[in-house]
Amino acid sequence: MRIAYDRAACQGHNRCYLLAPELFDVDDEGYAILLVTGEVPPELDDKAQLAVDNCPEYAIELREV
Repeated sequence: MRIAYDRAACQGHNRCYLLAPELFDVDDEGYAILLVTGEVPPELDDKAQLAVDNCPEYAIELREV
């Protein structure tokens, strides 16, 4: 799986960072930064799904490779 992140849709709630800090960071303005390029490591699949499920703006998606 790969994470698709729509920066324009992000409102800076930071739920992704709080739930999956291995996959997301936060910039100086409070918006998410995707830390993983390419495929999500299999051991982080559950955390990636948790971030997707908890994004109130639907700014994060998981896509099959």
